[in-house]
Amino acid sequence: MYCLQNRWKLENKRLRYYGLRNKSVMFKNVVKLTAKQAKIVGRLPCELTSEECKCIGKLIGAQIVDESAKRVTPRSLDEARFCVNCAANDFIIPGLEFDENGLCPMCQTVDETKELKSVVPIMNTFPRSKKSRFDVAVFYTGGKDSTFVLYYLSKVLNLRVLALTWEIPYISENAAKSIQNAKRNLANVEFITRKVCDADLKKIYTHLYKISDNTCMCPSLAYVLFYPELVANKVPYFVAGNERAQLVGLYYNHIAPKLAYGFANNKALNFFINLGRVLTLRPPLKKGQFHTLATMKQLAYGDNVFKKISGYGNALVSNAVEAIHTVPLMVKPLERAIRRSSWSGNIPAFVQVDLDEVCGGAYNWKEIKDTIVSECGWIPPDESDKGLHTSCKIEKCKEYSQFKRFYEMKSDMIPFSALEIAIASRDKALSKAEAIAELKASLGFGLDEIPECAIMKGYFEQ
Repeated sequence: MYCLQNRWKLENKRLRYYGLRNKSVMFKNVVKLTAKQAKIVGRLPCELTSEECKCIGKLIGAQIVDESAKRVTPRSLDEARFCVNCAANDFIIPGLEFDENGLCPMCQTVDETKELKSVVPIMNTFPRSKKSRFDVAVFYTGGKDSTFVLYYLSKVLNLRVLALTWEIPYISENAAKSIQNAKRNLANVEFITRKVCDADLKKIYTHLYKISDNTCMCPSLAYVLFYPELVANKVPYFVAGNERAQLVGLYYNHIAPKLAYGFANNKALNFFINLGRVLTLRPPLKKGQFHTLATMKQLAYGDNVFKKISGYGNALVSNAVEAIHTVPLMVKPLERAIRRSSWSGNIPAFVQVDLDEVCGGAYNWKEIKDTIVSECGWIPPDESDKGLHTSCKIEKCKEYSQFKRFYEMKSDMIPFSALEIAIASRDKALSKAEAIAELKASLGFGLDEIPECAIMKGYFEQ
C-alpha cells in the first residue's frame, strides 16, 4: 500500500513539503506534477499498478512510500527527536530531517551560513549628526534586545538617541516598567510614544486574526507610525538590534536568499540602482537607504512584482500590510514621507548593530540580561514565565499560531521562534540544555490553545 510520505501535501499539480530538509535538498520543497501524476497521487493511499509506478517514477521512495516507511510527526516535545548538536527537534519544526550523523539542516550548514549576519548593512559606530538633534533612532519595546541596543547606543557610544515606542494593548508589565526605568536611567535618549485609537486598531487586528490566527503587528505598524517622524526630524540612521539567530532564521525559512545578506556590499547592484535614481533626477542612495525605502514601500504599497516572482516572501509582513490597509488613511502620512524623503535624499538609513561583535564575540543571553538590569533598570519576566521574548503578553500566541498552522500544513512558514532557538543554541548564545529549558517553559509550542489567546481575542472582540 503506497501513501504520501509524511509532511508532503498535494496542492493542485504540485507536491509541497512542509518541513526543513537535509542540506542537499534543503529548499527543494516543491515538486511539479503532470496531470496524470497528480491524479495518481490524489488517490493515495492505495495499491499502485506497475504502469502507475512507472508514471510517478522518481517520486517513489521519496515523496511516495510504502505505508510501513511513513514517518510520524511527534505530538509533544517528549516524543521528539533532537539534533545531536542543538535544540532543533521534529516537534517544534515538524518535518525536520536529520543526516546520518544525527545533525539537523542548520548544523549541517553551519559553515555555509557563518558569514550571514544581516539583511541590512551592519554599523557598530555612528558619526555625530550635524543636521539633526538625533544621531540615531531605535524602535524600543522594553524587551531584552531593544533595551540592550538602547543601552549600547546611548551609554557606550554616547549618542543622542530617539526611542520610538508603539503602545500596544498587550504590553507586559515588566516591559512597561522597563520603559519607565530606561527613561530615568538613559540621559541621552528622547522618547516618543504613539497609540493607535482602539477603533482603528480593533479593525486591523480583526482582519489580521482572520488571515493569520494572531494579531502580531510588530514592527510593521510601528514603522508606519514612526517613519514620518524620522523624516521630519532628519534622523540619519534607524538602528535595528535583532540578534543573529533571528536574522539567519530568515534564510532557513526561505524568506531571504544569501544574496540579500551581501546586498549592501554589492557594488554592481548598488551602481545600477543609483544610476536609475540619477537619471530620474533623484539623489543617489547611501548605504542602508535602499533598505529603508524598500521596507517602507512594502508597507505602503505591498510586495513589488520582483519580490512576487522571486519565490521569496514573508507571510507575516504581507498579512500585516493587508490588515493595515483596512484603515486606508493610516498609510497616507507614510506615503507622503516616502515621496518626500526619496526626492530629498533625507532617508534614515536602516542599519543593524552586530550584537555578537559589540559583545566581544558572543551575544550571551545571561550576560546581556545582567548588563541591562544594572545599567537600564530592565525588569526581566518572572522565573515562572520564561520565554524567548519579554515585551508582550501575547508573544506566545504568535508562537502558538505559527506552530499550529505549520504543524497542520496550513502555512509553509516555519515558526520563527523554533528556528531562532535552534540557531541560538547551535551558535552557543545559550547551551542546548538552556535552550530546551526555554522550550519547555514556552507554552507556545503545543497543540492545545494556550491561555494567552483569550487575552489576545479579548481586546478586539469586546
